[in-house]
Amino acid sequence: MATKRIKGSQAVILSLLEEGVDTIFGYPGGAIMPIYDALYDFDKQVSHILTRHEQGAVHAAEGYAKVTGKAGVCFATSGPGATNLITGIADAMIDSIPLVCITGQVASPLLGTDAFQESDVVGISMPITKWNYQITDAAEIPDAIAKAFYIAQSGRPGPVLLDIAKDAQFQELDFSYKKCTKIRSYISKRAVDPFKVKAAAWLIDQAKKPLLLFGQGVIIAQAEEELQTFVEKTGIPAAWTLLGLSALPTDHPLNVGMLGMHGNYGPNIKTNEADLIIAVGMRFDDRVTGKVSAYAKDAKIIHLEVDPAEIDKIIKTDVAVLGSAKESLAMLTNNVKENKHDEWLQEFRDCDKIEQEKVIDKDIYPNKEGLTMGEAVRITSEKTNHDAVLVTDVGQQQMIASRYFKFSQSKSNVTSGGLGTMGYGIPAAVGAQLGAKDRTVCCFVGDGGFQMTLQELGTIVQNKLPVKIILLNNNFLGMVRQWQQLFFEKRYSFTELQNPDFITIAKGFGMTGHKVTKREELEEGVQRMVDHDGPYLLEVVVEKEDNVFPMVPSGASVSDIILEA
Repeated sequence: MATKRIKGSQAVILSLLEEGVDTIFGYPGGAIMPIYDALYDFDKQVSHILTRHEQGAVHAAEGYAKVTGKAGVCFATSGPGATNLITGIADAMIDSIPLVCITGQVASPLLGTDAFQESDVVGISMPITKWNYQITDAAEIPDAIAKAFYIAQSGRPGPVLLDIAKDAQFQELDFSYKKCTKIRSYISKRAVDPFKVKAAAWLIDQAKKPLLLFGQGVIIAQAEEELQTFVEKTGIPAAWTLLGLSALPTDHPLNVGMLGMHGNYGPNIKTNEADLIIAVGMRFDDRVTGKVSAYAKDAKIIHLEVDPAEIDKIIKTDVAVLGSAKESLAMLTNNVKENKHDEWLQEFRDCDKIEQEKVIDKDIYPNKEGLTMGEAVRITSEKTNHDAVLVTDVGQQQMIASRYFKFSQSKSNVTSGGLGTMGYGIPAAVGAQLGAKDRTVCCFVGDGGFQMTLQELGTIVQNKLPVKIILLNNNFLGMVRQWQQLFFEKRYSFTELQNPDFITIAKGFGMTGHKVTKREELEEGVQRMVDHDGPYLLEVVVEKEDNVFPMVPSGASVSDIILEA
């Protein structure tokens, strides 16, 4: 392979181009300045998005990765720049999001001396990365970057971090690049065991009340078509985790709704009546299972999973099928009999009617004076023809939007699941819009989370990104307040917010927006936002004690789901 003599900083950029990187999110500083200097010469080949904070950069990289399926890339300098990435890296690790994070580091002779802006980011990030590595020799850069992309994107995806000493950025090397396709001792792909598939198929054919639970593993494996084919052949009702949202169209007749603490009534109640649970690309998170000892006690468990560490970690399986969901679902479909479960499916629809009457109608078609979060979500979904990318921050608005926003295509849901990171929404919307340039991106945030990363409005405006932000303002840290209301005798301890004038703040950044306080203004306000050519902030003032139901209390069985206060 041909080589050329270049600096380590140039090798970083050329290596990223070899991996097909077209967008980088970051924030410059002293220890990464040589890489930024090299980046200056490649502005036609790659876009760099200057965020207003390193946390914004890593969340934007997450949003980009979620909608594209490719690794998101972010840069930060040493010390505080690197440590400001940590929350986003942890978020990506638990949610299986491929990231390549590159940090500058002090020169190698200064390592371990507590030099200016030195921090041991390799040690700090070790528990929350699939792999991390410190580079002190420029010759290591191409191979390390190739390895980083392979690890980040293969198997169960996740974040990697490369920490590059400043002197290595200045050093010269003979550059050549070869993509990584294999690492000894790292097993990224396992062949699906046909005997396990046959054992699973036998259980499926015998089941009278089977329930399929699908998670983000379906989206990661690009197995949406295989999932739909399987459920249609077997007639099995299918429910989704928060991160599995959009893998199956919302209006599919076998889609029975969301699992978990604020999921739909039917799939939660019926979990403990099922005689078979088929889990596909999900990890039995505590928000899904509730009280583990009371979970699906009458059901056999089949688990289709790419990560062997997740098998039997929380729920004991009867048949575990290791491998990519795309391959295992296809094999399973070929081995099961065609079937229908109409009576069982009708039980879910009967639950839907109960939930519709007790919860949904009150949320999305309220007749009380105050505005609800649900009606704002419903109208926004309708005005975007149920075809937008939904980005949510964390809290009540996240759960409400996940319940009532509708989807017609996959990779349409961008949210923080396992870590529950407030402040995620606005920067993640930056990445989502850049990864899905031709789609409408709607970002729902609460007034608490909005104030954690509102500086990224500047990033949105500077880059002319037409993100539509819907701020559901209840002047509270809403989800914490809901728990305080229900379980702490309404002792609202430090959850009420004295909020600023959000629209004036948006205008200060150069963003158009307006505020809605009355129901008769809402539909026209949403339409004005959707029609606006450019970024927009729509503030919707909702009732202070507008709660999210149904709700499975923490530590309770999913059968103990409550529909109203």
